[in-house]
Amino acid sequence: MPGSMLPPRLSPRLAPLLQKASLLAAGCWLAGFGWFIHDARLPPPPTLHANGIVALTGGTGRVETSLHLLASNPDAQLLISGVDLQTSVRALLPPSTPPDLMARITLGYQARSTIGNATETAAWVADNHINSLIIVTAGYHMRRAMLELGRTLPDVALSPYPVMPPAMEHPWRLSTIRLMGMEYMKWLGALAGMKRNPSL
Repeated sequence: MPGSMLPPRLSPRLAPLLQKASLLAAGCWLAGFGWFIHDARLPPPPTLHANGIVALTGGTGRVETSLHLLASNPDAQLLISGVDLQTSVRALLPPSTPPDLMARITLGYQARSTIGNATETAAWVADNHINSLIIVTAGYHMRRAMLELGRTLPDVALSPYPVMPPAMEHPWRLSTIRLMGMEYMKWLGALAGMKRNPSL
């Protein structure tokens, strides 16, 4: 029909090339996703030493793990980043937490995202003269956390200490695959510099 807007037809030579490129891109994405799941399930190193520890709240086991690391690093300070505004130290920590550990713990109430965690941690590191830092978060969140913290703390030695959340005990469940897919895409976006929105 005259004046109708029909999509342009692809050249007979171009269509196969686009199909191959699409298949290659999909294959690369799937291979990367498989590696991401494997990486997220790696165990933490046996021992780590640093003068700072940061636990990024938002999942099971992170605070407990950070307390264990604090007890084994007697000269370290601990930041628990992203704490709810209504939460006190005593409400967040187990009642059995020794007073000497309590004295070395700071609660961070400002962060509401991974980028916020990085900003909050950078301010705490500067205030406490931290030069080495252990990062405690879920394995599937670790890559993005290390990336954002590395951007704000280029001169601080960062060591990952991943926590295995309950979801990762069954990595091939649909709910876990969906979660991992979301975290994988967020990490790819952060790599590309797209995740600079403080709400992400």
